Amino acid sequence: MQTHEHRHRWVTHEPAIPFPIRILYADDAIIVVDKPHFLPTTPRGMWYRSTALMRLREQFQDDLITPAHRLDRATAGVVLFVRDPSLRGAYQMLFQNRQVRKRYECIAPAAIVRQPRCGATRSLNPPAVFPILRESRIIKLRGTLQAFESFGEANSSTIISLSHDQRAVLEANDRVLAAQGRHVPASLWRVYSLQPRSGKTHQLRVHMNSIGLPIVGDDLYPKIRMRTTQSTEADKASTSLDDFAHPLQLVARTLEFVDPINAELRRFESQIPLEMPLPVTGDDNA
Repeated sequence: MQTHEHRHRWVTHEPAIPFPIRILYADDAIIVVDKPHFLPTTPRGMWYRSTALMRLREQFQDDLITPAHRLDRATAGVVLFVRDPSLRGAYQMLFQNRQVRKRYECIAPAAIVRQPRCGATRSLNPPAVFPILRESRIIKLRGTLQAFESFGEANSSTIISLSHDQRAVLEANDRVLAAQGRHVPASLWRVYSLQPRSGKTHQLRVHMNSIGLPIVGDDLYPKIRMRTTQSTEADKASTSLDDFAHPLQLVARTLEFVDPINAELRRFESQIPLEMPLPVTGDDNA
């Protein structure tokens, strides 16, 4: 075991994240995991041991493990970690140089695409609506929860298309359609495939919200929602700040790249499913 002193502020009453981290692949150079929703990639704020990085270091008894990139805490899916310090730069540069092909999946409304006041949105296969290319300038100010789009040169780009697999929303849509006879507004849902061509903070969430398709379970876009679980004083040490019943329906589904060490094509796929919460109401993202 490699022993290194961890410098991190003392954390008390760290919120528990009761979801396992699945190992998709591991060798002497890299570890690829399927990160669950709510679990931070690295220590930050009130989370230290309840992070993907610290769980892996404990499981593999190796303090040299380092992430090659990061996912937002709310986002689930594939994350790559590097074990060999001499290889960190090679794998991290894949992400910095945009040499990794990433595909995400999400659930969002089946609605008309909105034209935002700034940025550009255009179909890549007219007259069909999808796939579309969304480009905009995204700004995230220090100390604020939300990022926002602004006028100016675009620094973010995402290809948005309809997923070939719509099974995650079939039951929800059937229930909504069946309820129309009782005069319930029809709010149908789709599974979308997202391919980011840049890596700005909250990029996919901002882009989907800006075109009128906010992702199901998003507590930041279009507006901030505080949804916390309740517990007694006796349970305070294990209290969660999250509503685990309503995760953000966004998964980093696949990660593809040419391995910089042996030139092999690597492809990893998340097994975490998208799940449309039931019962469905028409104001889930109001």
